[in-house]
Amino acid sequence: MVKKMARRKKQNPIEELIGILFVMIVLGVYYLNKSWGIAFSVGIIYIVGVIIIFILIETIRKAKLRESGIEEIDNMTGIQFEKYLMVLFQDLGYLVKSTPKTGDFGADLILQKDKRKVVVQAKRYKKNVGIKAVQEVTSAIKYYNANEAWVVTNSFFTKAAIELSESNHITLIHRDKLMDIIISNKKQKKMSK
Repeated sequence: MVKKMARRKKQNPIEELIGILFVMIVLGVYYLNKSWGIAFSVGIIYIVGVIIIFILIETIRKAKLRESGIEEIDNMTGIQFEKYLMVLFQDLGYLVKSTPKTGDFGADLILQKDKRKVVVQAKRYKKNVGIKAVQEVTSAIKYYNANEAWVVTNSFFTKAAIELSESNHITLIHRDKLMDIIISNKKQKKMSK
């Protein structure tokens, strides 16, 4: 029987910082007042404040998720996601064309606006998007005679994908950026009514 070694859970850097600050505050207050009671009282106030901040951040994050509708996108198929992006980019003033479903030469959508031509690789994923998507859209630039290339996802990107995109000047639109674009578009639509 092979024994599995227990892996220590990697500590979140923010949690580490909060813990270090707690210790520093408690020790600092004790040093100034020579009272553990006061020091721990201030420490408890600090922890309560941190909890309130985390609750507020989570509330804002959930509101942003609801407003953007990203959870609906998470349940779409890849083709539905491409169609969704077509409508979104049309709303943003782009002339949008889709490419064939097979033999697309690395682009799912072609956007045109203000003499700019952008090839878009759409990736509706549950996991992080890897380097292949960046490679595909990079090759599409020349084929479609585009000025820019974007990879748009409802997820995030691997480190390798980010590095390759930077060296090839490819724009990566990850989950948070996509939510911001969707929310901004919804607000513009409301204002124009």
